[in-house]
Amino acid sequence: MATTVNDNAGTRPGYGQLLRTRGAWTFLLPGFLARQPFAMLTIGILLLVEHTTGSYGKAGAVSATAGVAMALFAPQSGKLADRFGQARVLIPGVVVHAAAIALLITLALTDAPLWALFAAAVPAGASTPQIGPMVRARWAAKLDGSPLMPTAAAFESVTDEFTFVIGPVLATALCTGVHPAAGLITEAVLTIGGGLLFAAQRRTQPTPVRAAAGSPEKQASALSVPGVRVLAIAFLGIGSVFGGMQVSMTAFTKELGEPGLNGLMYGTFAAGNMIAGLICGAIAWRVSAQRRLLIAYPLLALATTPLWAADSLPMLGGFGLLVGLCIAPALITGYTLVEKLVPAGSRTEAFTWLTGAVGLGQAAGAAVGGKLIDTHSASTGFLVPLAGTAAALVVLLALRKALTPRGESIVAARGVGHRQSVSVD
Repeated sequence: MATTVNDNAGTRPGYGQLLRTRGAWTFLLPGFLARQPFAMLTIGILLLVEHTTGSYGKAGAVSATAGVAMALFAPQSGKLADRFGQARVLIPGVVVHAAAIALLITLALTDAPLWALFAAAVPAGASTPQIGPMVRARWAAKLDGSPLMPTAAAFESVTDEFTFVIGPVLATALCTGVHPAAGLITEAVLTIGGGLLFAAQRRTQPTPVRAAAGSPEKQASALSVPGVRVLAIAFLGIGSVFGGMQVSMTAFTKELGEPGLNGLMYGTFAAGNMIAGLICGAIAWRVSAQRRLLIAYPLLALATTPLWAADSLPMLGGFGLLVGLCIAPALITGYTLVEKLVPAGSRTEAFTWLTGAVGLGQAAGAAVGGKLIDTHSASTGFLVPLAGTAAALVVLLALRKALTPRGESIVAARGVGHRQSVSVD
């Protein structure tokens, strides 16, 4: 029997302690700037293509193509970052992304055929910098085995959601108030500037796996861990919420004659996520991450139920806020479980699988939602989040045992900041 004790008695593992971690701010500040484009990409494509084609279905499909490409290529980017280092992957990636965005904008504004927009959306999505997973991997490298790791996961969820408060509002304001392509132009500029600044912070990046000669972890694939596959399916459902809400809110506000309020509606939804993330990170949990996920996910599926019945902007804002409050606990616990399930040398890849799953679910949600909206009405698009989370919940409950860290038998929390785990080898 092997016993591992993380004893931090008398110290609350809160945000203040987390942010005092040596070297944290050197990657947090440029990372925050560099991750802003992630929240602007799909809605920027959606608004631009809808403006040039007049169809939510076509706009959602092009946006979905970028999302699918991102989901498929993100894990490969994470695997390369684990092997060669984040900077060596990120620098050429941001240049390719900016070029792909420029091509997509040019094609859309010159009334190019739809197939050309689909073709341009592939490299635009595939080259999207995976800043969030890279930041999480840096936290995991610094806090390996520390009781601060759940707090870091919560902090990153809050940061992501703050990004989703700012990004859609900024993209919508630029596309509707300046020019239909202004949102994507800003996205490309932020990608280059923020990405290069983040890549320059080499001291805090995790050590590439290939540098650890003879390590048995260096050939392990994150997707070979059953728990990662289950989490990816759960995150697909979460992505369907983001995609379905995005396209449906855009159509709903336009249907009511208030297209400029789309960013505010989506920002309210993201603000709920951010508030819940702050609360989750401030709590010293006595309940395991696995059990928290099995409680949070059903609540998320339940919260999406009344969305389709909203008939006014205040009602939609209220329902959106409720859904946002239920997303953060599921996201945070999922990312926290990665630190327990996956070897250190594969964590960037694991985080990108989950982020890619969100992107894929978001793409599918936008495409299906856009088709429903074109065929029926804006309200029918809100059925997508319900269907996506319900389907993922069934899989999550059926395969919940895969989320138990290998060899773990008991995890006991004894007061705030004191955690003892006992594992049997």
